This record gives sequence, structure tokens and C-alpha cells, in this order.
Amino acid sequence: MERKIKQQVQGFRTQDGAGVNLVRVLGHGTIQNYDPILMLDSFDSTNPDDYIAGFPMHPHRGIETISYVYRGQMTHRDSLGNTDTIGDGEVQWMTAGSGILHEEKLPASERLLGVQLWLNLPAKDKMVPPAYHSIKNSEIEEIELENGKLRLLAGKFGDKKGYASKYLPLDYFDIHLNAGASVTINIETERSVMIFTLSGDAYIGGRLIKEKTAAKLTDGNHVAIKAADKNAQVLFISSTLLGEPVAWGGPIVMNTNDELQKAFDDLNQGTFLQKEISY
Repeated sequence: MERKIKQQVQGFRTQDGAGVNLVRVLGHGTIQNYDPILMLDSFDSTNPDDYIAGFPMHPHRGIETISYVYRGQMTHRDSLGNTDTIGDGEVQWMTAGSGILHEEKLPASERLLGVQLWLNLPAKDKMVPPAYHSIKNSEIEEIELENGKLRLLAGKFGDKKGYASKYLPLDYFDIHLNAGASVTINIETERSVMIFTLSGDAYIGGRLIKEKTAAKLTDGNHVAIKAADKNAQVLFISSTLLGEPVAWGGPIVMNTNDELQKAFDDLNQGTFLQKEISY
């Protein structure tokens, strides 16, 4: 059965961090329908003033942040001692788990184009040890399609395998299609699937979806994706529905309000990190 569009959400322009202009697509109002993806922010600018202020050091607990920078660069630094820069097609994958502090700097570039997802952690994994991993271009397989290509950022596509998510299965594809070209993606029936039109308009399950739009799919075992009258770049994101309660406050996402309050108490009392590193 072909998957169709169940719901679509167009982003709105806002600011975050120290004054980064971005398009917020998913957030508090989409938790249930897009489970387990909590948030999706999109970056697309040729003006460095929109983003060079970056995101100063801040905490996270209970989630994983996954940043895909297709154009431009992002430099990550965290309380585990990691410093790393990704760019032009690479991914940074941070497991906040029990607690981490990190900052993200966005150096000036000809164009900044990409997204950041917040992937929820299951209740049993909320307090796992924090970790950081970057997926460099050498680890990302590019699969040729008829009149396009698929970049396997994570998970698996047919018999091809990419980076494997540790806590929730995640298939993450960056699909490039020439104008009018199409591809059919097979999907496990139990998966929760969304698509984001990063660049250009595309027909998803026969329905036109405008650029910078997230679309949640109905049940089924495949979906047809077709570029409209211009080239399209479409992100395909497939994971497992959690169906768990969400208590979300700022950068912290837990399952109950008591857990959320405990996280902020830990921040106030200096007990948020398992291992303190001073800067």
C-alpha cells in the first residue's frame, strides 16, 4: 500500500541561540503527530549575518540532536571535551542522555543550508551517558538513482548500510532529484515516516509539497517522491513511534514534569553533568 500525506507543516521564521535566523518547522505543537521527531529547524541563508552569532554553550538532557549541514560549516564543542567541525554534506550526532553542555558555531560561508532534528530518547534511555559522533563524507554512501542520487546519512537503504543509531532505529536519506524525476522508497510498515522538502517543491504520494515543508506519511510499505518543475532535495526520515508522554522545557525533554523539574534543579545546583569540565 502506498503511503500518502497525513499532515503537512510549513515552517515559520524565528530566531534562536544568540540571534540565529532560522525556519522552525516542528516543535511543541507537532509532538504527537511527528513522534519521535520533536523538533526540526531549517537553515538556508547566503547572508552570514543571519547565523554567525551561533548557539552559545547550553544544556540538553533526554534527546539526541542530529545536525545535517549540506552547505556551510558547523563547529561543535561540548562538556565531554569534544571539538569538531562538520560541513558540506556531513552530520553531527549528539546524544544528550543524562546531560551535556554544548555550543555550535556557524562560520561565514557562501551558503548555509541544512537542518537540525531533535530525536526523542525512549524513557528507558533518557539517562544514558552523553556522547558525540560525527558522520563524515567518507562514511556517507551516495547511491545513484535514475536522474538523481540518494545520500545515506544513517540507517539502511536496500542492502546498503550507514551509521546505525544506538537507541532508536533511524533511516535518514538525503534524496536529490532532477526536475520531473521520481523515485519509490520501500518502507517497513511499522515505521513512523516524515519527509522534509529542503530545497524545491516535490510531489509526495501524488500531492504537491512546497519547499521547507514537513510532511507526515500515512501507513503503508512504499512512497513515491517526484520533483516538481525544478530540481528538488528531499530529506526522508523513518523511525519507530514511541507513544510515550513528553515533558518538554527549553532544551530538556523528559517523560514527566517531576523529571523535568529535577533536570532544572540539577542545573541550578551544579549536579547536571556526570563529569564536570570547566571552560
